[in-house]
Amino acid sequence: MPKMKTRKSLCGRFRLTGTGKLKRNQAGRRHLQSHKSGNRKRHLRRPALVSEGFLKTYRSLMQV
Repeated sequence: MPKMKTRKSLCGRFRLTGTGKLKRNQAGRRHLQSHKSGNRKRHLRRPALVSEGFLKTYRSLMQV
């Protein structure tokens, strides 16, 4: 059985925390900023965690 290749696109999008969870950037900050409130944009700056449903899949694809 050959080794599984690491999905490099996932490694660029997610970072592993010390406890084994995955951090991600929030969507909605690329364009169309003018009608969004400052409070909303400020909260979108903060990283979020990947939900439990995707965590096992993403970790296996990242080989961590």
